[in-house]
Amino acid sequence: MINVVGLGPGSLEALTIGTVQLIKKNTNIFLRTEKHPTVKFLRDEGINFFTYDNEYENSESFDEVYNSIAEDLLSQHEKLGDIVYAVPGHPLVAEKSVDLLLSLCKEKSIKVNILPAVSFIDAVMEALEIDPIDGIKVIDAFDIKNQIMDKRIGTIITQVYNNFIASEVKLSLLDYYSDDTEIYFVRSAGIKDSENIRKIPLYKLDRQQDIDYLTSIYIPKDLDNNKDFYDLVKIIDILRGENGCPWDKEQDHDSIKRDIIEESYEVLEAIDKKDEDMIIEELGDVLFQVMFHSQIGKEEGYFNINDVIGNICNKMINRHPHVFGDEIADSSETVVERWDKIKIKEQKLTSYTDVLKHIAISLPALIRAEKVQKKASKIGFDWQKVEGAMDKILEELNEVKKVYKGSNRDKITEEVGDLLFSVVNVSRFLDIDPENALNYTIDKFIRRFEFMELKAKEMNNDLKNMTFNEMNELWNKSKI
Repeated sequence: MINVVGLGPGSLEALTIGTVQLIKKNTNIFLRTEKHPTVKFLRDEGINFFTYDNEYENSESFDEVYNSIAEDLLSQHEKLGDIVYAVPGHPLVAEKSVDLLLSLCKEKSIKVNILPAVSFIDAVMEALEIDPIDGIKVIDAFDIKNQIMDKRIGTIITQVYNNFIASEVKLSLLDYYSDDTEIYFVRSAGIKDSENIRKIPLYKLDRQQDIDYLTSIYIPKDLDNNKDFYDLVKIIDILRGENGCPWDKEQDHDSIKRDIIEESYEVLEAIDKKDEDMIIEELGDVLFQVMFHSQIGKEEGYFNINDVIGNICNKMINRHPHVFGDEIADSSETVVERWDKIKIKEQKLTSYTDVLKHIAISLPALIRAEKVQKKASKIGFDWQKVEGAMDKILEELNEVKKVYKGSNRDKITEEVGDLLFSVVNVSRFLDIDPENALNYTIDKFIRRFEFMELKAKEMNNDLKNMTFNEMNELWNKSKI
């Protein structure tokens, strides 16, 4: 039998009679650590014990420490028979070594007897007068990077052993909370004469001088802290609700479908300007559109934001087998090639034409043309050299010259389209984004036009009163 007992948060009053009696009548006592206030009591009682403190010095990570302890306890049980393993606090609260031990014992059918104890959580709640019915989350400081904080419930973070760990905790919390958030620094909770609880701003957490192995922190519920994803969900729900905004309530998927395109282009503009504040704002506008459509889907009963998130998560996992699976990809080219194959399989595209048709028709025409050409190029339908694509521009231009004076508007449209398609082909060969190139020229045109207008005003003239030749003369000056 392996007996697992808790030594409580540190005060003698928190030690249970059952734990004391069990320890006293056994000779094979093992402690995870002797760095605990009640260990002095065990020594004073003449109780001999073995500790695993040396594991912390010899191991490279805490996971390795806890694994070593659990495996050694099984080895000791095999040699000695009944043993007692004592841990700080409650054996089943934030005690990784016990979790591992229980799993190993289950595999090997070894009996385990657990004696409950007062946990550090009990001591912290008592010291801070917290009612857990209002919601409480308990996090191990060593696992904080895998946790999602929630300002809607109080959070206890334990095992804040030193200033380095406190710094890691602080940086993780700053992703969710404002830096001046008031938190409780809790040391030696439940231990008379040494208990120390004080309020500090979050940014000062790692500057405390008395951080040690008995340190925890508590972050109270604070609905007014930094806005998060769930605030946005609630805001959109209110806007679309009975007492919400008349305009928002009237919208449907069709009425706002172009807004997401407009907002996306504003993100591109912000990126081109390298304006981080603008990027934040415009990305927020795009996210709002995603959330708005998701809210409409929820109201109609077809889908909600969780379906959207779940779908993209599954898609990314499925399309990255070299990250989430066993496949290997040692270059970006391999990744893209595999991505396309997985996409074709997911979307059940059975022909090359299906792949071309699947490119969204709602894309800007230059972007769509480039994507279609790239897909066709992948199967070898492409010019060998850029000169061939350039000659095609001249050929298509001559086709336009043949029909532009005619009355067949459809034919003129077709030939102008061929010309534009050929220009996109040359851009692709030269690795030039046709959309960016055209926008660059548009901006250049506007700058030169502005020069013309300013020069006309300097001459007490107005562009609309000037001849084309007069304006063209100013235009040529703008190029200098």
